[in-house]
Formats: sequence, structure tokens, C-alpha cells
Amino acid sequence: MNHACSRLDALIAGKSLLKHPFYQAWTAGTLTREDLAHYARQYYAHESRFPRCVSAVHSNCPDAAVRKVLVENLSHEEGGAESHPEMWLRFAGAVGADRASVLNAAAHAKTGECVKAFDRLSRGSWQAGLAALYAYEAQQPEVAKTKIAGLKSRYGLESDDALDFFRAHETADAWHSRSERGILKAELERDPSLAPKLEAAASEACDALNALLDGVCEARGLACAC
Repeated sequence: MNHACSRLDALIAGKSLLKHPFYQAWTAGTLTREDLAHYARQYYAHESRFPRCVSAVHSNCPDAAVRKVLVENLSHEEGGAESHPEMWLRFAGAVGADRASVLNAAAHAKTGECVKAFDRLSRGSWQAGLAALYAYEAQQPEVAKTKIAGLKSRYGLESDDALDFFRAHETADAWHSRSERGILKAELERDPSLAPKLEAAASEACDALNALLDGVCEARGLACAC
């Protein structure tokens, strides 16, 4: 069943966020600070909701060992003053989006669709929900590394507020995604018929994340929607 996991990984790689023109523009340094600020306001809707998606998968899972892994993931997401949503708010401030503007931002349609997709996927079967979490977290270490490089070299942003969110995801999500992949591999070995369901969930999660970036591009008048 390693082959089934490899198919899942290939699917996620094929829909990698780093292939999206918005992130390519980030790397090239062609976005404005207001482009970054608008993105920060929109992405917060997903980032602030994500811990509840982890919690929903945890709640639906009957396996105590898997739930323990998800609890550790959740503790990283919501770790008090250093919670991931809080670090995102500090990043937003560093690119010019003050806290109130992020918290009160109206989500445009594709942002809302992304949030709804993750909510629905995380509240279905726990295996499909975990595949959706994996589709997101497996990408984050490389995405975070690329974003850090762009913020420093292209936008002159080197403060802890600007970089801490991405530093955290470089390391934490490497562990999260390894753990999630191991669980999914075990589930596929137990029941190979799960493969289409897991691949469909991962594909939908990737599409939702890319669509969120499409919406940012459309709102900012950028020629970077897929």
C-alpha cells in the first residue's frame, strides 16, 4: 500500500500551492505590501478555523493512538500566546494589515468556499478528514521556507513578527504531516478500498486552497488566478 500513499503524495504535489501564480509572484517580489496585506486578511479566515478542523477529525476518530497525535497537533495550533492564529495576526501587522482589519475582514466568496470545504471534509469520515489535513500540512514546510526567503530577500522583512508563523510551520508541520502520512498508510494497509475516498478528500482540499489564492488575485486585480 505504499503505492497508494505515493499516489496521494503525487496528487498533492501536482496541486502544490507553490505552483500557484500568487506564490510565484511572492517569490519573484512583484507583489505590493497591500497585496500581501489583503492576502493576510483573507487567509486568516482559513488559519483561524483550521484548529477546529483538527478538533473535528479528533472527535470523529475511534482510535485512541490517532487521537493522541491529533491532540498534539491541536496543542501546537492553539498554544496560548504562541498559537498559530496569533502568529498570523503578527505577520499581518508586519505587512500592513492591522489586527482589527484582519479580524473584521469580509471573506470573499472563494475564501468562504475554502473554509466551508475544510469544515465539511473534517466532519465526514475521520480518514477523509485526516487526508484533507495532510493535503494542507504536507505542503507547509516547503511553502513556509519559500515564503521566508521571499519576505527577507524581496520585501526586506526580517522581524520575528513577520517570520515566526512561517518558522513554526517549517518545523511543526514536518512532524504533523509525517505522523498523518503514517496513520493514512496504516489505514490503507488495513482497507485498500479507502484509497479513492482519501484521494478525493486531498484533491478537494488542495483545490480549495488554490481557489482561495485565486480569489485574492481577483480581488487585487492581479493576473495570477489559475
